[in-house]
Amino acid sequence: MEWTATAISADVRAGHLTAREALEEALARIERTAGVTEGWQVVRREAARAEADLVDARADRDALPLAGVPVAIKDNIPVAGEPMRCGSRATDDALQPADHLLVRRLRDAGAVVVGLTRVPELCIWGATDSAFGITRNPWDTSRTPGGSSGGTAAVVAAGDVPIGHGNDGMGSIRIPAAACGLVGIKPGRGVVPRDTETSAWNDMAEQGPLATTVADTALMFSVLAGDPSYAQVEEPCRLRIAISTKAPAPGIPVAAAWRAAAEDTGRLLAQVHEVARRTPRYPATLMTSTALALWTTGSAEEAALLAAPSLMERRNKVHTGLGRALAGRGLPTPGPREAWRRIAEEFFQDVDVLVTPTLAQPPVKARDWHRTGWTRTMLANARYAPFAAPWNVAGWPAMSVPAGLDAGGRPVGVQLVGRPGSERTLLGVAAQIERLRPWQRVAPV
Repeated sequence: MEWTATAISADVRAGHLTAREALEEALARIERTAGVTEGWQVVRREAARAEADLVDARADRDALPLAGVPVAIKDNIPVAGEPMRCGSRATDDALQPADHLLVRRLRDAGAVVVGLTRVPELCIWGATDSAFGITRNPWDTSRTPGGSSGGTAAVVAAGDVPIGHGNDGMGSIRIPAAACGLVGIKPGRGVVPRDTETSAWNDMAEQGPLATTVADTALMFSVLAGDPSYAQVEEPCRLRIAISTKAPAPGIPVAAAWRAAAEDTGRLLAQVHEVARRTPRYPATLMTSTALALWTTGSAEEAALLAAPSLMERRNKVHTGLGRALAGRGLPTPGPREAWRRIAEEFFQDVDVLVTPTLAQPPVKARDWHRTGWTRTMLANARYAPFAAPWNVAGWPAMSVPAGLDAGGRPVGVQLVGRPGSERTLLGVAAQIERLRPWQRVAPV
């Protein structure tokens, strides 16, 4: 069978495949890749079999957009009957009493929750490792799959499941999508409900999908957003495309392969659109005081809910302690964020889509970063993944699309950014890139 959500759901709706058969294929794939990625926190074998059987028994199966599709859920939203560990020994291991709204939407659409995927503690960092283990990139197991949705990215890129859930507060969907050769979209504010107890990192974090194709991304996104029209991807006619390879933080070098990815994509899109090299006027403090205050104070708010905060990783005690200190000084204030939005709005007055590299450097090594200090982790993350966070600060939609492989055989990707409400446009441009430059969907594991 074709291992995509669109193909599986079509076959289940038509009666050519059962949800149970699709699940058994997913479980067999997980067995084959066991020990390669270490991306699963929990695999729900028997519970998922029961779920699949319920899908097969549904009278409305032929109308379900995700009928029988095996899906992974990031381990930082509730799944009924499973613990939610958020990558931390400091969390409670009690079973969650109810599903998150998005899990309910996926199940209502016919998806089968195969398991929960690993994250770094409290989803703070761009590499996925914790006391529960080190997750590895299936394209190069010496490298991280990114983070914080790295577990989901790893298992989708390994071919375990065709789609997976992630969320993105400082690039946590786009970074692992780029590292693992996937499509991932962070919607603009309010498009997909959060349904969380906290402010979601000061309203920077959004929920979204990771997938191997644009069609699968759009399909899952339509279910998460509760709007079936997102699944109908249309390639746009002539747009104004800006290409920029300058990192938004000063002094950050951009590796040749990642710079070339954006430039080559510009040449590709010039077949259809008006393309020019232009860079937003990033404020000097955007990636330091502005983003840092939002990030650390948001993390501190989540840490305050932990069952046993003394068990947190040392680096994250520093991170959240900084957040508490900044909050005590009245930070973050709205002024810097509003100023950046005004700059972005001015830039996009005559630009429809901005294309940048998604990453500045190859993914960092897969290792026990959770045992290192805050400064070392911060420098590693800042150097390789600076391009995503500005659009969390702004609250604007952005996505990552594969752009081939580097000389070492690792994926490279480009980030597409648009003004609020442009999710359909971004998906359409991504579909054009996929048609003009198809990519290898799954790692050779």
